[in-house]
Amino acid sequence: MGKNKLAKFAEMETFPHVFQYPFARLQQESFPLKGRWREDFFHNDHPIVLELGCGKGEYTIGLGELYPEKNFIGVDVKGARIWTGAKASHEAGMTNVAFLRGEIESLTSFFAPGEVDEIWITFPDPQMKKVTKRLTSSRFLLRYLEVLHPGGSIHLKTDSPFLYTYTKAFVELNRQTILVDKDDLYDGAFDDKILGIKTYYERQWLSRGLTIKYLHFIPEVPEGGYVEPDIEIEPDSYRSFSRSRRVQ
Repeated sequence: MGKNKLAKFAEMETFPHVFQYPFARLQQESFPLKGRWREDFFHNDHPIVLELGCGKGEYTIGLGELYPEKNFIGVDVKGARIWTGAKASHEAGMTNVAFLRGEIESLTSFFAPGEVDEIWITFPDPQMKKVTKRLTSSRFLLRYLEVLHPGGSIHLKTDSPFLYTYTKAFVELNRQTILVDKDDLYDGAFDDKILGIKTYYERQWLSRGLTIKYLHFIPEVPEGGYVEPDIEIEPDSYRSFSRSRRVQ
């Protein structure tokens, strides 16, 4: 591991709003804020919103600035990426933003049933080859429902036509409640404060003429359980430089 990453990890240990609990640490100790985020950390009763795979935390911070009446937690397993948002929010003195270094698969170790009100999934890898790795697959939705408050919602924002098509087919097949469905978020027909939040890579995608897709829905397991859509989806015709860099 490079010295730069080690320095970032060390600095994050000094940030009071960053919690580093990768899988290995969870095997040794339980997470102290599970079921206690509002009381013991945020010190309010505001809704809790997660951004999964938050990367550098640009969206977590942007949402925190737009909605001071909500609490936001960015989750990512890559600590070196989280450092950027953690440092910026710390220097800005934001009190409604936190960052959690840990696996998305371990959400139930960090949050109690019903503790989370909303989930944002922003520009994830579409995982075109393996359904179970897609963050909007039945495998992950079942995990989200273990921590979501009844009626809690999920936001997907993606540049991937493949992931958008898959997720929309899944949502419709399983009769989930769709609140917003936009295959071009910036076509001028959608008026919402979230339009003002654009990550660095999102601006790059838009400059390349790519459209951003947005789905906002309320998940609920249908009678008989979730069913995966059996459809052929055309693969994305480009490789997002964001995803190729995220694995660094």
